[in-house]
Amino acid sequence: MSNPVSNWREALLPAGACIRDAIRCLNDAALQIVIVVAESGELVGTITDGDIRRGLLRGLTVDSGIESIIYREPLVVPPGMRGETVAQLMLANRIHQIPVVDEKRHVVGLHQWDAMGQPTERQNRMVIMAGGLGTRLQPHTETCPKPLLPVAGKPMLEHIIERARADGFSRFVLAIRYLGDMIRDYFGDGSRWEIAIEYLEEEEPLGTAGALGLLRPESAESIVVTNGDVLTDISYGELLDFHVRNEAAATMAVRLYEWQHPFGVVRTQGIRITGFEEKPVHRSHVNAGVYALSPEALQQVTRGERCDMPALFETLRARGARTVVYPMHEPWLDVGRPSDYDRAAEILTSES
Repeated sequence: MSNPVSNWREALLPAGACIRDAIRCLNDAALQIVIVVAESGELVGTITDGDIRRGLLRGLTVDSGIESIIYREPLVVPPGMRGETVAQLMLANRIHQIPVVDEKRHVVGLHQWDAMGQPTERQNRMVIMAGGLGTRLQPHTETCPKPLLPVAGKPMLEHIIERARADGFSRFVLAIRYLGDMIRDYFGDGSRWEIAIEYLEEEEPLGTAGALGLLRPESAESIVVTNGDVLTDISYGELLDFHVRNEAAATMAVRLYEWQHPFGVVRTQGIRITGFEEKPVHRSHVNAGVYALSPEALQQVTRGERCDMPALFETLRARGARTVVYPMHEPWLDVGRPSDYDRAAEILTSES
């Protein structure tokens, strides 16, 4: 069944808005759709999370206008259509939201699939790399493994697990080494969180992917992998769905990183000046430390041998396997330095 939602106005966004506004609208309304309207209230189109990610992949930034990412021919229904009919349309078109428009195409409501607010229970395993030394965070990590460092009253690793649990994950594998017994003592078998936790224990450092060689082979299900010091609001479930939908061997979550040159740049050809650019901004995608991997990818990791994630992706790419990126726009923080640790505590404390 489909029910009209009462807070549909929170999903409205003017056509002149930027991508940052669309992201904020998605997060605040929590309806997984943005309804773009003209000043008159007439429907212009819709924007979903996928539309935003595809725009970011094309080189757009969060400050770019939304014009080029609007889907301008969404399915709509008139007021008063029976819920059963709306539900059939959703099923037939594999969509979860349908705007309601009147005869002048003014937006007057929104239908949403009932189960959208409930996480899909996932049998896929989630592997968290929690064995690093945390050298850059000393002296904090001299007597405590980095994933157990408290942030806003609980260990970083617990924040990651709870975020994934809210996404429907209940099977976790923790790769441990440095002070690993402390992690094992704290989390145990996971029953306190109503999840199941297994452990992979590295005898020596195996890199950011090497511990996967110790993973017990299982079904044809893909897995999600994250570094144990990455705090983010990413939906691990949506990352996994994106990975499966694109039939990828390996998917890497990436962040757009911007760096502004501190000086004006002079363009030259030989001794001739061809142009000037005042403090240009350079943009590139960087590895966010979160991945989805298929069994095909796991087979490339040899038990007991060191392997880093970029090397695994390069091996797969060289073999002709499909490797893709998942562009992120969600808040993200790699807690590698003391300043990052302080920032994480500040952010999560303000949200609690």
